[in-house]
Order: sequence, then C-alpha cells, then structure tokens
Amino acid sequence: MTRGERKDNRDLKTVLLIDDDDSLRRVVEYNLGEEGYRVLTATDGASGLRTFHAESVDLVLTDVRMPEMDGLELLARVKAMQPDLPVIMLTAHGTVDSAVEAMKLGAFDYLTKPFNREQLKAAIRRALEVAALTSENRYLREVVADRFSFANMIAGARAMRAVTDTAARVAHSDTTVLLEGESGTGKELLAKAIHFHSARTRGPFVTINCGAIPEQLLESELFGHRRGSFTGAVADKRGKFEAADRGTIFLDEIGELPSLLQVKILRVLQEREIDKVGETRPIKVDVRVIAATNRNLEKMIADGAFRDDLYYRLAVVSIRMPPLRERSDDIPLLVDHFLGKHAERLGRPRPGVEKAVYSAFNLYGWPGNIRELENVIERALVLDKDGALGLDDLPERLGTREHRVANLRMELPDEGVSLEDVERELLLAALEKHNWNQTRAAAFLHITRSTLLYRMQKFGLERDKTPVEPTAQE
Repeated sequence: MTRGERKDNRDLKTVLLIDDDDSLRRVVEYNLGEEGYRVLTATDGASGLRTFHAESVDLVLTDVRMPEMDGLELLARVKAMQPDLPVIMLTAHGTVDSAVEAMKLGAFDYLTKPFNREQLKAAIRRALEVAALTSENRYLREVVADRFSFANMIAGARAMRAVTDTAARVAHSDTTVLLEGESGTGKELLAKAIHFHSARTRGPFVTINCGAIPEQLLESELFGHRRGSFTGAVADKRGKFEAADRGTIFLDEIGELPSLLQVKILRVLQEREIDKVGETRPIKVDVRVIAATNRNLEKMIADGAFRDDLYYRLAVVSIRMPPLRERSDDIPLLVDHFLGKHAERLGRPRPGVEKAVYSAFNLYGWPGNIRELENVIERALVLDKDGALGLDDLPERLGTREHRVANLRMELPDEGVSLEDVERELLLAALEKHNWNQTRAAAFLHITRSTLLYRMQKFGLERDKTPVEPTAQE
C-alpha cells in the first residue's frame, strides 16, 4: 500500500462491526468496503469494546444477542464514553421491547435481520450525517460561547467589572434580568453572554426589538397567530416566545412596548403561557426573559407610560451598562480589539495609533458609545495612508481641540454664571470620571498634577467629601 493510499484510508469513515455470525460479518464487511468505509470487526461485545478503545471509530454496528456482553450493555458503555457516537443495532430477534430499550439507551437505528444492502447503506448514511451535524453544532456552540464569554468582554474599568461580575452570577439562574443603559453600550452582547453561560445554552436565543415593529403587528410577532385569525393571516405563524421555548428571549427597547402588550407580557412572566392570536387555549412556554431599555422606566412609570407591576417583574435583577465616557480605561483595549477585528476583515496590516488620537478619544463625549467608537476605528482604517492612525484619520468632530471642547454642552442662564463654580464642577467631574486618580484627571484636563492639587485644595475637593464653597481667591 502506498503512502497516498494510507492517507486515504485514514480519511475514510470507520465502522466497527460486532457480530458473532461469521457469514453476516463477512458480507457486511465486504459491502461496506465497496461503499468506501474502513471496517473493523469483532465477534463479541468484549472484544468489540477493546477495539473501540484502541481505534478511532465513527459508527458502531452491533448485534443485540451475543455471548458474555450483549449489544445493549455494549451500547450503554459506548454511549457513556462517546454520547454522540451513532450506534445501529442488528438482531434476528426483533421485538418491540428490545427496540424501545435500545432507543432509550441512545441507539440511532434498529435493523432486523435479514436486512438488504440498501437498507444498511441508508441507515449508515443517515447516522453519519446526523453525527456530522451534531459535531458541527457543538463546535459552533463552543465558538459562540467563547465569543460571548465574560472573560472575553473588555471590562478593565471598575464600572464594567461590576457589570460582568453581576451578569456571571445571575447567568446560572432563570431570573428575569433588565439591562439599562444608553444605545450602543453593548446590552445585547451582555444578554447573549448571560444566555450562553446559562443552563439554556443549548436552547435558542431570540431577539425582538419592541420599538422597530409597528404596533399592529407586534402582538403577532411576539405570540404568533392562527390562519384566518385576521385579514392577511394566510398561514399559522409561530411567535417569538414559541421560537424561544427552552431558551432565552431578549426584549430590546422594552420601554417602547404599547400598554396593551405590557399587560400580555406581564401575564407571560406570571403564568408562563401565551395567548396566540386566534387560538382559544393558552400555550405553555418555557422561556427566560432578558429585557433592555435606553429609557428611564421609573420616570415612565411616574408619567403613566409604563406599568409598575411589569417593571418589578422585569427588574428582578437590574444591570446598568455604563456609557463609554465612564469607561475611559477601556478605550485603549477597545481600540486594540476593533483594530484587530477590522484589519483582518479588510485584509490590511494593523496600524499603530498616535498618542494624540487617544487624547482626542479621552476628551470626546461618545454619545454613540462603543458602537460609535467601532465605526470611528473602521473609518480610520479605511482612510489610513501611512500605517499610523492620527488625528487626520478621525472624523472632524474628534480631530480638533475646538471640536472636542464643543462637546462640553452647557446651558448658560441669562443672569450669567460663576466661573469659579464652573471650574469647581469641571474639576469634580474629571476626578469622578477617573475614579479620583489625580494623574489621569490632570492629564485629562491638560494641566500638571501640582496644578490640579492646588485647585483641589482651593475648592476643598476630597474624595467622599462634599465640595465646599471657595474661601480664597487665586
């Protein structure tokens, strides 16, 4: 046998055939060899199990009735070691009881002797196709779970570490979670991380944006409908809650939910059942709910726009996603992440980043949060000409000091303001933004640390101490 032939044999699917009937073993081995399979044979369960341990096997064909160790015991042992390995049972004594027992133990199929070549080929082909899909699905789940792991979430800033710590603790329960925060802060990413670290990771993760669907269609999208239940309902439709059964549903922008549907969502949370449009009986669902909003739901409750009982059902655990302006320590890590992601996608080398760019990023307010930062990095990569991202590669709103200062939006009263009051509040805001790290706050304000210390003393600014009115003039 040539080296090429040996390599080809290693690439073949391997079938382990275990049967004490010599003639059947020879016929099956020949037929499967003709079909391109590598076939290993054994005459009883014990020797078959030894071969299974010694070789890499893709499928097991085993007789049910054999001396010493029968096929059902062999099946149980194989499944204990490789739960997803397909096993097809062969027997001349086909009974309902043995078939049911084999299926309970995890057999893929059950063939009664005598079977023909085409039956055997079809059963093996189906079994290997299902095994390949199972393996691919497991790989994809592992990839997705790794992508949405808490360890991979950039959380250097204290506020973000608190978010991931809380989310990791709540992931293992079925508790309803409410994610609050501005648009672009990563609420859906966190919801996926919670799902993929929960016991529901094998179930679906279904997203619906409550503000993006017209009100007249939203009920049908959420709960589904029966054919003929309204004009245009030409077929039965599964709603998002049914689609998310045994998984997680992510209700994004829950604050946009109309009052009538707020009542229906509340009933789902209380009763664990839905009322499908046009259906006379409720349908039970097993769904974990994670909701998100960029609105102030407590203010909406006070204004009569959101139900307080629904809010308390949703906010069993409430997690606030900090805006990017409160995560300045994470900006270099996020920039590095987005540079790697988009440089690879665009097929370009990863450029360096000038210090002036980080200064501009630290001074900018980031109204679009992480989503805006990613767009800025992608744009800079596309426009970069010299392998180093500089201010010229940034949008105009970030590229000049004048535009950066313009991001400090203040409402100026007609009667005027105290410059010292403004200075004191600006110092306090800079210190709080950097967790009272004086060096970073001074760099943020473009002053020396000694100047910052002097001005802190002037205004009586100390951590955990209420600022006092100035008592001296410069």
